[in-house]
Amino acid sequence: MRRAARTDANQADIVDALRAIGASVEILAAVGRGCPDLLVGYRGCNVLLEVKDGQKRPSKRKLTGDQEIWHRGWQGRVIVVKSADEALAVVQGTREAA
Repeated sequence: MRRAARTDANQADIVDALRAIGASVEILAAVGRGCPDLLVGYRGCNVLLEVKDGQKRPSKRKLTGDQEIWHRGWQGRVIVVKSADEALAVVQGTREAA
Protein backbone atom coordinates (compact mmCIF):
# COMPACT_ATOMS: atom_id res chain seq x y z
CA MET A 1 0.00 0.00 0.00
CA ARG A 2 1.30 3.44 -0.94
CA ARG A 3 1.64 5.94 1.88
CA ALA A 4 0.12 9.42 1.68
CA ALA A 5 1.93 11.79 -0.66
CA ARG A 6 4.00 14.51 1.00
CA THR A 7 3.90 18.03 -0.29
CA ASP A 8 6.40 20.82 0.22
CA ALA A 9 5.43 23.50 2.72
CA ASN A 10 5.25 26.20 0.03
CA GLN A 11 3.02 24.27 -2.37
CA ALA A 12 -0.24 25.79 -1.08
CA ASP A 13 1.17 29.33 -1.51
CA ILE A 14 2.29 28.50 -5.04
CA VAL A 15 -1.11 27.05 -5.95
CA ASP A 16 -2.89 30.09 -4.49
CA ALA A 17 -0.65 32.51 -6.42
CA LEU A 18 -1.19 30.65 -9.69
CA ARG A 19 -4.95 30.52 -9.24
CA ALA A 20 -4.95 34.25 -8.37
CA ILE A 21 -3.70 35.05 -11.90
CA GLY A 22 -6.38 32.84 -13.42
CA ALA A 23 -4.36 29.67 -13.99
CA SER A 24 -5.94 26.23 -13.72
CA VAL A 25 -4.00 24.07 -11.28
CA GLU A 26 -4.25 20.31 -10.89
CA ILE A 27 -2.37 18.85 -7.94
CA LEU A 28 -0.71 15.60 -9.02
CA ALA A 29 0.92 14.58 -5.73
CA ALA A 30 -1.30 11.52 -5.37
CA VAL A 31 -0.01 10.10 -8.67
CA GLY A 32 3.36 9.36 -7.07
CA ARG A 33 6.19 7.45 -8.79
CA GLY A 34 8.12 10.69 -9.41
CA CYS A 35 5.34 12.50 -11.26
CA PRO A 36 5.65 16.31 -10.87
CA ASP A 37 3.55 18.08 -8.26
CA LEU A 38 1.45 20.42 -10.39
CA LEU A 39 -0.11 20.59 -13.84
CA VAL A 40 -0.80 24.24 -14.64
CA GLY A 41 -2.85 25.58 -17.52
CA TYR A 42 -2.51 29.26 -18.41
CA ARG A 43 -3.50 31.10 -21.58
CA GLY A 44 -3.69 27.94 -23.65
CA CYS A 45 -0.40 26.43 -22.44
CA ASN A 46 0.27 23.59 -20.02
CA VAL A 47 3.23 23.50 -17.66
CA LEU A 48 4.40 20.73 -15.34
CA LEU A 49 5.92 22.09 -12.14
CA GLU A 50 7.98 20.25 -9.55
CA VAL A 51 7.76 22.15 -6.26
CA LYS A 52 10.74 22.29 -3.94
CA ASP A 53 10.86 24.27 -0.71
CA GLY A 54 13.23 27.19 -1.22
CA GLN A 55 13.56 27.62 2.55
CA LYS A 56 15.29 24.25 2.89
CA ARG A 57 19.02 23.85 2.36
CA PRO A 58 20.01 22.77 -1.16
CA SER A 59 20.66 19.15 -0.20
CA LYS A 60 17.03 18.87 0.94
CA ARG A 61 15.75 20.31 -2.38
CA LYS A 62 17.21 17.59 -4.59
CA LEU A 63 14.96 15.44 -6.73
CA THR A 64 14.22 12.01 -5.34
CA GLY A 65 15.35 8.96 -7.29
CA ASP A 66 11.82 8.44 -8.64
CA GLN A 67 11.62 12.10 -9.66
CA GLU A 68 14.95 11.93 -11.50
CA ILE A 69 13.79 8.87 -13.44
CA TRP A 70 10.41 10.45 -14.27
CA HIS A 71 11.94 13.76 -15.37
CA ARG A 72 14.55 12.03 -17.58
CA GLY A 73 11.90 9.87 -19.24
CA TRP A 74 9.38 12.63 -19.88
CA GLN A 75 9.49 13.97 -23.45
CA GLY A 76 8.10 17.38 -22.48
CA ARG A 77 9.23 20.08 -20.09
CA VAL A 78 9.18 19.85 -16.32
CA ILE A 79 10.32 22.89 -14.40
CA VAL A 80 11.46 22.95 -10.77
CA VAL A 81 10.26 25.98 -8.80
CA LYS A 82 11.10 27.00 -5.25
CA SER A 83 8.67 29.90 -4.69
CA ALA A 84 5.43 31.45 -5.83
CA ASP A 85 7.40 34.16 -7.65
CA GLU A 86 9.35 31.54 -9.62
CA ALA A 87 6.16 29.66 -10.49
CA LEU A 88 4.48 32.85 -11.70
CA ALA A 89 7.52 33.78 -13.80
CA VAL A 90 7.53 30.35 -15.42
CA VAL A 91 3.80 30.27 -16.13
CA GLN A 92 3.71 33.84 -17.40
CA GLY A 93 6.63 33.08 -19.70
CA THR A 94 9.33 35.22 -18.16
CA ARG A 95 11.54 32.33 -17.02
CA GLU A 96 12.75 29.28 -18.88
CA ALA A 97 13.59 25.90 -17.40
CA ALA A 98 16.61 25.99 -15.12
